[in-house]
Amino acid sequence: MGNILLKNILLDGRSSDILISGSRISRIRPAGGIPPPDAGETVDCTGKVAVPGFINMHTHAGMALMRGIQEDCLFESWLDAIWRVESKIDPEFVFWSTKVAALEMIRTGTTTFNDQYWYSVDARRAAVEMGIRPVVSYVILDQGDPKEAERQRIQCEEMYEQSRQWDDGSIFEVGVHAVYSVSEPMICWASDFAKKHGLLLHTHISETEGEVDVCKRAHGGLSPVQYLDRLGVLDEKVIAAHTLWLSEDDVRILGERKVTCVHNVNSNLKLASGYHFLYEELRDAGANVCLGTDGCASSNNLDMLEAMKTSAILQKAWRKDPKALPLDELLDMATRNGARALGIDAGVLEEGRIADILIVDTDSTFFLSPGSFLANFVYSAHSDCIDSVIAGGRFVMRGRRIEGEEDILREARKVLKKIK
Repeated sequence: MGNILLKNILLDGRSSDILISGSRISRIRPAGGIPPPDAGETVDCTGKVAVPGFINMHTHAGMALMRGIQEDCLFESWLDAIWRVESKIDPEFVFWSTKVAALEMIRTGTTTFNDQYWYSVDARRAAVEMGIRPVVSYVILDQGDPKEAERQRIQCEEMYEQSRQWDDGSIFEVGVHAVYSVSEPMICWASDFAKKHGLLLHTHISETEGEVDVCKRAHGGLSPVQYLDRLGVLDEKVIAAHTLWLSEDDVRILGERKVTCVHNVNSNLKLASGYHFLYEELRDAGANVCLGTDGCASSNNLDMLEAMKTSAILQKAWRKDPKALPLDELLDMATRNGARALGIDAGVLEEGRIADILIVDTDSTFFLSPGSFLANFVYSAHSDCIDSVIAGGRFVMRGRRIEGEEDILREARKVLKKIK
C-alpha cells in the first residue's frame, strides 16, 4: 500500500493537503505544505471536501437482496415473513448479498459496518474483498432449544478462535438476537463469553412496545433493559440496537453502564415501531449514541446520509425544538461515536488516525449557498455527491466507480433464485 497525497482538499473549512501513508493519515498541512511523495500518487481535490467515513453501527448486510419482500405491516408480521425467507438462505446467498450491501455502503460513504447476521464468516470475506471494515457477529438465537443452544455455543467458540488469526481489521463480536428469542441461560453464557475474551456484545433491545410488554410479563415487570441489567449483561462493551421504548429508569441504566445505543430511524418509522428516540436523554445520561440503518429488508437501503437527515428532522419535529440534534452532534453519531464503541482509531480526520475518508464533490446545485458545508451535505445533497471513498488507506471508489460491480450484480441475480 503506497502513499496518497490529497492536495487542495477542504478540511474543516480550510484548504489542506492530507498525506496518507499505508493505512493511516501521516500528515495534514495547509494547502501546498506537503511535497508530492516519492512513491505513490498525488490527487488534486480542488473543489472537494474531506469527511470521515461513516460507521454504520447496526446492519444485517445479508438482507441486501430482501428489499421489499414484506411491506406495509407491523414488526411482528414482518419478522415472521423474514424468518420464512431466511430458512432458504445459505452461505453463497449471504456472501453475494453482503457484496451488494458493500457496494451500496461504499457508494453512500460507509467504511465500517457493525453486522449481525447468519453465515458471518462468509459476510466477513465479502466485505474484506470489497475493502471495507466489517464487525461480524456470531448470532445467538436458540429459541429455548437446549440442543440448538449447545450447537451455537460450540460454533461461537470456534469462530472466536478463527477470528484470532484475522489480520485485516475485521472485528469479531458476540451477537444476542433479543430477549424474546434467546433463553436466559444463553444470554448469560454469551455475556460471560464476551466479557471473558474482551469482545463486544451486539443485541436488539426495546425495539417495539410489544417487545417491552412481553418482557415485563415474562420477567416480573422488568423491561428488557432492566432484565438484562439484572443479569449483569450491560456495560460499555454492549451495542444495543434500537433502544426506542425506554422508561426513565431504562435511560438511567443505559447511561450508567455506558452502553452504546444505536438509532435506526428509517427502519423504526417504516415498521411503525415508534419515533420518540430519546437522543438527548441518553446522551445526557452518559450513553454513547450512534446511528445505523438496520437491514435492507426493513429500511430498504444502507444510506447513512439519509439516516442522518431523517434522525435530525424527526428529533426537531417531535420535540418541537429546531435546535434538537445539531449538525456537529449528528456527524459524531455517524462517525466518531461509532469508532469509540468499536475501539477503532477512526471516525475523525487527524494525523495518526486510520485513513477512512470521503471525498465530497461540491460542484452541484446543493452546495451553491453561503450556508455551511455540513448543512448542505446533510439537508440538501444526496449521497451521490460522494465522489470517492478511501478505506484503510486505499481507494475503494474513485469517481463513483467501484471495481467489479458488474460481476457482483450478475452473481447476485443468480442467488436471488434461492429465495423466490
